[in-house]
Amino acid sequence: MRTALEHRQPDRIPLDFGSTSVTGIHVSCVAALRHHYGLAPGPVKVHEPYQMLGLVEDDLRAAMGLDVTGVFPRKTMFGFPAAGWKEWNFRGLDVLVPGDFRTRTEPNGDILIYPEGDRTAAPSGRMPLGSAFFDSIVRQPEIDDEKLDPADNLEEFAPVSEADLDHIECSVRTACGGGYGVAATFGGTAFGDIALVPAPFLKNPKGIRDVTEWYMSTRTRRGYIHRIFERQCEIGMENLARIHARIGDAVDCMFVCGTDFGTQTSAFCSVPTFRELWFPYYQRVNGWVHANTAWKCFKHSCGSVERFFESFIEAGFDIVNPVQCSAAGMEPAELKRKYGSRLVFWGGGVDTQKTLPFGTPQEVREEVLRRCQIFAPGGGFVFNSIHNLQAGTPVENIVAMLRAVHEFNGVAHA
Repeated sequence: MRTALEHRQPDRIPLDFGSTSVTGIHVSCVAALRHHYGLAPGPVKVHEPYQMLGLVEDDLRAAMGLDVTGVFPRKTMFGFPAAGWKEWNFRGLDVLVPGDFRTRTEPNGDILIYPEGDRTAAPSGRMPLGSAFFDSIVRQPEIDDEKLDPADNLEEFAPVSEADLDHIECSVRTACGGGYGVAATFGGTAFGDIALVPAPFLKNPKGIRDVTEWYMSTRTRRGYIHRIFERQCEIGMENLARIHARIGDAVDCMFVCGTDFGTQTSAFCSVPTFRELWFPYYQRVNGWVHANTAWKCFKHSCGSVERFFESFIEAGFDIVNPVQCSAAGMEPAELKRKYGSRLVFWGGGVDTQKTLPFGTPQEVREEVLRRCQIFAPGGGFVFNSIHNLQAGTPVENIVAMLRAVHEFNGVAHA
């Protein structure tokens, strides 16, 4: 993986599934894969309950032929630790969830979940009947522009605790012991990530927490957003210094931010707006990382984002994900030609909107081989699907995808 990240030709394409919250596998698919490979039975851990992602244990990582493992924050998106596991029946599938994972099922079948596991607080997430993951519940207090205080939108950004540092250090030590590449998510540098704005991890979020209101504020309250990002950036960089003092250069890359800038056909903002509002803070964080560590900087953004790639590069991002090739202007060969020597494409391996969930295993194989032929030359490619493997994806198609990569690599694998 390190060879690929350095834009040198590796002996084979490295594979990642499960190292981050945007390259993961739904718990139902993890269970299906474990059964397919004949691994030890038992309920799978839901380590990321917001998207209901299943933990990829070492035995499954080996069976799939993966090359990357992950380091995750101590607490989940709902504000409780991923610890103290207990059994929960997820619509017919027995899984393990954190001890403070507490829910209530409404008469219509929707499942509500509580921040920090506190049932006395208002629920912060909803899984509609028929869905397989949670959506944030917007809990927007009344906005008085005369009293808006950036500190209200900074409640979740604080100096990293000793408990968190101990967790990171222990997780890094464990991850580095397996001989895999290591992708780390520390948190705190996600400027305006719309999944985080509603703060499903807080009991009583203040400030601007409605998704629509936040997007409008990036235009109408830009000074307010700058003040949030400025202080968040200061805290984030102080935390990175403390983290690096604990773990050094043990990890290979750092998940910086998951803010999405693209839609299926267009973008959420113009390039000038991106450069005025987000670019300075990305550049400061990435600049610190490159000046003080050997980590690579990982940027996630779904959608049609080719227009931002030059700015991503100038801001110091080394890696882009998920490489949504089905979006407008995201043609794989053109992306590789224009940016392949300057950006690592971590993803783009197969279409998760159509081919992987609805195609045949042969169609999956053919698409995977085409993408590998395009993205692999010269390194700069880590194979992953386009975002997480979703619930309902046929296990035969997932296995066909993995086999195709191993076939391209010339590696005999189950």
